[in-house]
Amino acid sequence: MNALYLTIPIALLIAMGAFYVFYKAYRSGQYEDIEGPKYRMLFDDDSPSQKKET
Repeated sequence: MNALYLTIPIALLIAMGAFYVFYKAYRSGQYEDIEGPKYRMLFDDDSPSQKKET
């Protein structure tokens, strides 16, 4: 029973820390566009570099 007095507050602190990190990431717009990056690589318009002949 004494171990619960220590482990439950530690678990709550870890959970609150994880929630805080998620909240800060959400507020900064990190989860704004989840679908975009996977389609952006398909429509990349970069032309391949030309080889220099020596």
